[in-house]
Amino acid sequence: MATEDTKVEIDYSTLIQRLDEARAVIENAQVSPEKRREVLSTRARALAGSREEVRPEVLTVLVFQVGGERYAVPIEQVDHVLESRGLCALPGAPRHVMGALVSRSRVVPVLDLRQLLGLEGGGMSDLAKVVVVDVAGDAFGIAAEMVDGRAELLRSTLSQPPPGPFLYLTPDRLTVLDVIQLGLPSAERRG
Repeated sequence: MATEDTKVEIDYSTLIQRLDEARAVIENAQVSPEKRREVLSTRARALAGSREEVRPEVLTVLVFQVGGERYAVPIEQVDHVLESRGLCALPGAPRHVMGALVSRSRVVPVLDLRQLLGLEGGGMSDLAKVVVVDVAGDAFGIAAEMVDGRAELLRSTLSQPPPGPFLYLTPDRLTVLDVIQLGLPSAERRG
């Protein structure tokens, strides 16, 4: 290892000779402008092709549980999720309407899927969360026992569900709900 006291001698004549040799190699290896464009174009196509990522089509959903079953709604229709505390009863409302909550300065009716779909289930205290969905500016909530979170479903694995307010069914029995059909008044839903 060289220290400050030792001097390293540089052989300038050898260095100049090596630079002259490198310059000669570069000058002799000149490529025509057409060949250069062809090579660069081929490289550009190869690089562009390697960056193209084939991504399968997916449906992003929010998954939750009601009555021991797993359901989901398309994520673009989810406004937010909140606790079911503060749910007020609505006298004279249909059985599938549990009540209403005030959320973000608006009154949001909350649906009970157990009543709507004829599911077995526990009591009111089991429904701890409300998934608030927005359809064309109209919001309503779906009562849930638990929210599992966001999931991406491969569209190629989705199948047609049984009749009802459903969009898709997955191989593991996750049912994607048709939020638009759920939000229709019951007279329109039957018709």
